[in-house]
Amino acid sequence: MKRDDSLWKAILEDVFEDFLRFFFKNADELFDMERGFVFLDKELEKLFPSNQDEFSPKYVDKLVKVFTKTGTEQWVLIHIEVQGNTDANFGHRMFQYYYRIYDKYERPITAFAILTDRNKRFRPQTYEQDFLGTTLRYSFNLFKVLEQKEQTLLESSNPFAMVILTVLAALKKGKLTENELLTEKIGLAKRLLAKDFSKDHIRVLMNFLKLYIRFENTENIVNFEKEIEELTHKTKKTMGIEEFVLDRAKRMGEKIGIEIGMKKGMKKGIEKGIEKGIEKGIEKGIESRNFSFVKTLLEETD
Repeated sequence: MKRDDSLWKAILEDVFEDFLRFFFKNADELFDMERGFVFLDKELEKLFPSNQDEFSPKYVDKLVKVFTKTGTEQWVLIHIEVQGNTDANFGHRMFQYYYRIYDKYERPITAFAILTDRNKRFRPQTYEQDFLGTTLRYSFNLFKVLEQKEQTLLESSNPFAMVILTVLAALKKGKLTENELLTEKIGLAKRLLAKDFSKDHIRVLMNFLKLYIRFENTENIVNFEKEIEELTHKTKKTMGIEEFVLDRAKRMGEKIGIEIGMKKGMKKGIEKGIEKGIEKGIEKGIESRNFSFVKTLLEETD
């Protein structure tokens, strides 16, 4: 579980810009991406000291300062439940985060709950209180990975979609055999490498994929690594015999053309040098009144 925590924390920082674009269609109009983001992990840790109890629910919490196009500071709270168990107090916990952060910093907050559990009925999205005429209702953004459509994610050009696809594949563990899961993981790796993402994006997403979907069988771990090595070191498509002949002819033509060009250039250069030398000789002969030498040069030129 601790490894999942670390993976989520790392990937959110690596692709946070894509995270915003994934959830907000007008993200580039809302946020000033060029100003970057500030991850307020230490501030969050002060408000919510980590629970050392290994049996308590595990969460990944990220508090991020973003800047809007209007120049104002806004905060985005991302609250991810990674244990996969139903938590009856989830809504209350989300509300606690909200009021403690707001009380401390008095900043507008938008909160996300990303659920990676397998329970289809677990969909906490609000926290409510009602007592003697005083009513409170707190709602937050809910994203349930289990409910996402694979095809839609596969067609997405947003790198964060690959994160969700990885988690979806991991949720199939237990339903698929290890070999089927290996095939699924390799398929995702191939799709990732086929995407028009930057090298940095591919690197961090591949690392997330490698570590998030785990195998019990060490042989499958080795097989996956071998497959990735082969995929990432493949040369361009092998040429057929026709393409090979044409490519060879082209290269030979270029080589012969360069050689002919060099020979012509050398010949021309030599001719030019001789011509220049004769001109100089005639000039010198005339200057020195050596007309017999001039006559000899002129005869040789003819």
